[in-house]
Amino acid sequence: MKVFERSSKSEIIFKVISYLFVTIFALLCLYPIVYAFSVSISGKVAYESGEIVLFPKELTIQAYKMVLYDKSFWISYTNTLFYTVFGTAWSMFVSLTGAYVLSKNTLMGKRKWNFLLVFTMWFSAGMIPQYLNYKQLGVDNKWGMVIAFGIQAYNIILLRNAFSSIPTEIEEAATIDGANEFQIFSKIYIPMSGASIATVTLFYAISRWNGYYWSKMLLRESSEIPLQVYLRTLIETYQKLYDESVVVLDYAADSLIYAIIICSIIPVLVIYPYIQKYFARGVNMGGVKG
Repeated sequence: MKVFERSSKSEIIFKVISYLFVTIFALLCLYPIVYAFSVSISGKVAYESGEIVLFPKELTIQAYKMVLYDKSFWISYTNTLFYTVFGTAWSMFVSLTGAYVLSKNTLMGKRKWNFLLVFTMWFSAGMIPQYLNYKQLGVDNKWGMVIAFGIQAYNIILLRNAFSSIPTEIEEAATIDGANEFQIFSKIYIPMSGASIATVTLFYAISRWNGYYWSKMLLRESSEIPLQVYLRTLIETYQKLYDESVVVLDYAADSLIYAIIICSIIPVLVIYPYIQKYFARGVNMGGVKG
């Protein structure tokens, strides 16, 4: 009885400490978002005097009005939605079909093909050769960005391992019933790998949504740049204007920047809670077999 009570007390203490630690960590992660929102709706004097720590002061929505009337913001926002939707769809199509083929034991040279896939995670040609390769292939427009960045080896491996964990007896039974390869893929493998597919889809979507570097390097038309590149350009522009004392605004320049940041993360904040539950199950399922 004493052993049980001692065990219960230690378990309670462990749970209290764990929940306390997780709560503190969650608050630390949440603070930058709260601070950004507070700055975006606070007055210029309150922000520049350093009064904004957590809650907003001198409430104003002037920065959001500027965002709503900024044509360039909506163009870049639309471009980001384009890259995210079509880019994720293309990436999932290539990854699902590739993972399905690589998971088949009947594939000739299966070990060699899988080795070549993993090899790309270990070694790369380097940034400059990669840039020159993209330029020669004409990756300087919206569809080029969608197609050229369609594959990530790690995500294909997750899906391949998830497919490999499906019992072969199910496929054999479907084959006996007259199912073809496409039907087996679409009606057995995809439905039974829902958690892994949801996880990889979110990986691709977030990567596309936050894409900055290659969009900055390759895209030349301002009408095709995504939101992240536009935000960076806006920061550099305002910084230059303020350093040269060219412009004086009724609100802090950072308020406009934070307002754009808040607007840019709204889709992620809305979608993520619905897919988050698949994360642990999807990644674990994708890491069962090598």
